Amino acid sequence: MSHPPLSHAPLDADELQRYHRHLILPEIGDDGQRRLKAARVLLIGAGGLGSPAALYLAAAGVGRLGVVDADDVELSNLQRQVLHDTASVGMPKVDSAAVRLRAINPHVDVAVHHTRLTSANAMELLAEYDLVVDGSDNFPTRYLVNDACVLLGKPNVYGSVLRFEGQASVFSVGDGPCYRCLFREPPPAGLVQNCADSGVLGVLPGLIGVLQAVETIKLITGAGETLAGRLLLVDGLRMRFRTIHVARDPECRACGTREITTLIDYDAFCGVTSETSAHARATDMGHADEITPRALAERIEAGAAPALLDVRERYEWAVARLPNARLVPLDALPGAVHTLDPSAELVVYCHHGIRSAAAVAWLREHGFSRARNLTGGIDRWSREVDPSMRRY
Repeated sequence: MSHPPLSHAPLDADELQRYHRHLILPEIGDDGQRRLKAARVLLIGAGGLGSPAALYLAAAGVGRLGVVDADDVELSNLQRQVLHDTASVGMPKVDSAAVRLRAINPHVDVAVHHTRLTSANAMELLAEYDLVVDGSDNFPTRYLVNDACVLLGKPNVYGSVLRFEGQASVFSVGDGPCYRCLFREPPPAGLVQNCADSGVLGVLPGLIGVLQAVETIKLITGAGETLAGRLLLVDGLRMRFRTIHVARDPECRACGTREITTLIDYDAFCGVTSETSAHARATDMGHADEITPRALAERIEAGAAPALLDVRERYEWAVARLPNARLVPLDALPGAVHTLDPSAELVVYCHHGIRSAAAVAWLREHGFSRARNLTGGIDRWSREVDPSMRRY
């Protein structure tokens, strides 16, 4: 990348003292610190990865930090999203982030974008910044960020985490690869797991997010060697770090052949079911394998409730559950299947609809032709049907 220009304004007395440990590093010094002051960085997500990245980039003196996030702070976020605290539960994450970042460093201009990053707004948002830190937790957003960065010529500082493992790299820099060079196609939607369903060690996003901040600072100042062309793999359970080399793919549709000239529908590309199409399928009572929360609620209200099967764990059941549901954790389903009626209409649910989708597929293979998945799980139910339900 071409490094941000030096800030026109010299560092004031407060900044000279605040950034003293940077200023005495020959690799950064006054020039590097002034480049940080002039830099504009956009953080995609104010969650597990965005939290540590934002905290350290603000502390480092990045002049303008943009934060994009459409969610509110939830209690279950606080195990890893250290940008927020208990008092901020219920606040938009971008507002909570702004309060914390401005308190850390009043010299930083924090710009909040309380919205979901989409194909409609990505190009305009990213164009305002020098580089992007991708702290998203889903494949559609990762492909969207990648394609927008390639089209705009913006570096993409990537990170991801799941359970005890994490990854980090730098894409779309010089002749290095982009995200599509490494992951040409998204995995099948039914096989995708996320932190909400599979869990994540709370400190692991802190580790990966800090690595993203390190890479961002190096890109801005020109210090050292970045992860461009390399993918860092972190095994937190065994504390092992491994780096693999990733070359640009000359057949990559984004940065190779340049076939991608505009942003697309990334939910469709990644096989994520839209709410509209899910609802349409859910109204086909004879063949649908999914049902939306609203459609299920209408059935219950009409007195035609199907049998409800909860395949979460017992601790999740204790937090929140649907009325008259039966708990059979996913791992216990094969042993309990003989107690279920294969001729009955059965709606299966979990937290976000991932485990229950796997359960429905298994049940249908074993003769339960009327089994259906509650799309979005109990989390979506709490948002669309019963906001008073405790979320986790």
